[in-house]
Amino acid sequence: MTKLFYKDKPLIGLDISQTGVKIMSIDPKKWLVLGYGSLDLNPQQVQASLENPEDTYLADNITNLIKQNIIGTLNTNHVVIGLPTAKTYIRTFTIPTSEEKHLKNAVEIEVDQYIPIPSSSLYLDYEILERNKERAETTVALSAVPSALVDTCVAAVKAANLVPISAIPGIHAVSRVIEATEEGHLCSLIVDIGPAATDIAILDQGAIRVTGGVGIGGNTFTLDIAKKLDTTLENAHQLKVLNGLGAGPRQAKLTAALKPSLGRITTEIRKVIRYYNERLNNDRKIEQVLIVGGGANVPGIGDYFTNELVMPARVASPWQKLNFGALQEPNKQFRPRYITVAGLATVRNEEIWK
Repeated sequence: MTKLFYKDKPLIGLDISQTGVKIMSIDPKKWLVLGYGSLDLNPQQVQASLENPEDTYLADNITNLIKQNIIGTLNTNHVVIGLPTAKTYIRTFTIPTSEEKHLKNAVEIEVDQYIPIPSSSLYLDYEILERNKERAETTVALSAVPSALVDTCVAAVKAANLVPISAIPGIHAVSRVIEATEEGHLCSLIVDIGPAATDIAILDQGAIRVTGGVGIGGNTFTLDIAKKLDTTLENAHQLKVLNGLGAGPRQAKLTAALKPSLGRITTEIRKVIRYYNERLNNDRKIEQVLIVGGGANVPGIGDYFTNELVMPARVASPWQKLNFGALQEPNKQFRPRYITVAGLATVRNEEIWK
């Protein structure tokens, strides 16, 4: 987008995921929430809408969200779109500093080797993160997103009479909130457990270095408990959020129900850590594991990952930074679902146009 005829306006966040859309307007100087809302969607219909530009399901529901589900007010129609992290590719790699003049070629090689989509079908962006003089190495961050996904989301946003200004993977938005609230200067492993999927990322020196993910989320945990204990989904959800992995008479059965899915998340986490340690040959170690997202509401889940990964893990609570003023706050159990959109809503124009 050219800035020749563009005038800066405040930005709001719009988080698009497989299970819903969320919107939030924040005064980033005060972290004051001016308005927010969410709408749960049918995952199959969202997928169909993302794959078919003629399908209006996503656009219609963004419109409904704005018209019917806003608490407070939205102070602009200029939006930063959060794209589903699982559909994006974020990698970091190093090259000899002497080869920086061939950086574009190095990016193309990285894409061809590690991303299972032709580069002609991707929107690519990359930046130099750091230069290590001792090793004579340059670290480069690469982001790739299927162009069809971006084009479809942008079209849906425009159809809802919003003006898309930028689009970023959702995990980048999460990292913004982590940096501002949870000792984000530390090298951090982020585990974002959503309803249907878990996104994993390593945040190091203000940048996402690598991501991974697995199709397991909070809804999976509920299904696991319902099946193992032969109970209703409603009762399984209550057992998940009230008992979880915590001590009690049901601990053994609930742990047995949740362990297979948690084990798959742990396996993916270890893959991400291995990539970080092997590909990014630096001396920095992961200092904290932060669990976020709506699926993190399982008592004892921090202790579980602490024991499995042998590093300190905890459920992050970034809400002390957000000021809802006179607005009704989301119920405690629903607050984690807004972490991504909060990060999107704090993006400033100068960051986009720098």
